[in-house]
Amino acid sequence: MTAAAIRLRRMVSSDHPLPWLAPLIAMLVVFTVYPLIYNIWLSFHEYAPFKRSLVYVGWENWAQLMADERFWASLSVTFTYFFVVLTVELVLGMLLALLLDSDEPGFGLLRALLTLTLVVPPAITGMMFLLIQDPEFGVLSYLLERIGVIDSTTPILATGSTALFGVMLADIWQWTPFMVLIFLAGLRSLPPEPYEAAMLDGASGLQVFRRITLPLMSKVIAVAVLIRGIDLFRVFDYVFVMTSGGPGTATYTVSLYAWQQTFSFIKWGYGATISLVTLALILLIANLFIWRAKVRW
Repeated sequence: MTAAAIRLRRMVSSDHPLPWLAPLIAMLVVFTVYPLIYNIWLSFHEYAPFKRSLVYVGWENWAQLMADERFWASLSVTFTYFFVVLTVELVLGMLLALLLDSDEPGFGLLRALLTLTLVVPPAITGMMFLLIQDPEFGVLSYLLERIGVIDSTTPILATGSTALFGVMLADIWQWTPFMVLIFLAGLRSLPPEPYEAAMLDGASGLQVFRRITLPLMSKVIAVAVLIRGIDLFRVFDYVFVMTSGGPGTATYTVSLYAWQQTFSFIKWGYGATISLVTLALILLIANLFIWRAKVRW
């Protein structure tokens, strides 16, 4: 056995962390560090179709981004989508988790059924809700028309004032169960003693929820909000399948705009610039939330 083989065997059989961390470090370098560095480099270049190569443009892409009204409009749509969907999923998730927090027969099956929406690809969910909201034969459109909320001349996904909410429905349907499962896990881990003391003191259900459940669940709620918030900020699938950003720019999100600039208009440098700004916003908002919510990993 060679000396190198002996040293490798000793390292693997020892308590040294490097052999076990090496695959993870390699994956981080290949799939995270290198793409990030390349994206930064690409933001200072642009693809020239006639030369069929990347040319250096300096800060031109960044200056264009600052003056791009369409980018700022897409950012506004993204923030609207982010806050509305996150609020609805948070409230619905908590309500459903409280309802399903029981050991009675059948509740276990209901909790298991919640996971079914999570295994459906987002593109398929978008197609489902595209059909559900179809103005001619969609079930949801028919029901809303029957109760007088909309009429046949205002299709949900083809009307600027309602299109974004139509896309939100698909996201809420698919990912509210994710919030429910996280909150259920948190509820199941709460200590019983505070609730027993509250019952002896004659506290109402609302008082127990406000004074005991919410404070004890604050860290779980914060982690759930952080995970879903990051995912919501880069929404793409539902918008691309259901509206492609329309009508007009009513549902144009930042991710869709970056994709269009990169692959439709072949502006690789400008698309990289948009993605970097999106990443910076996500990191800023996430870290501010972690600091404000005092999340500890």
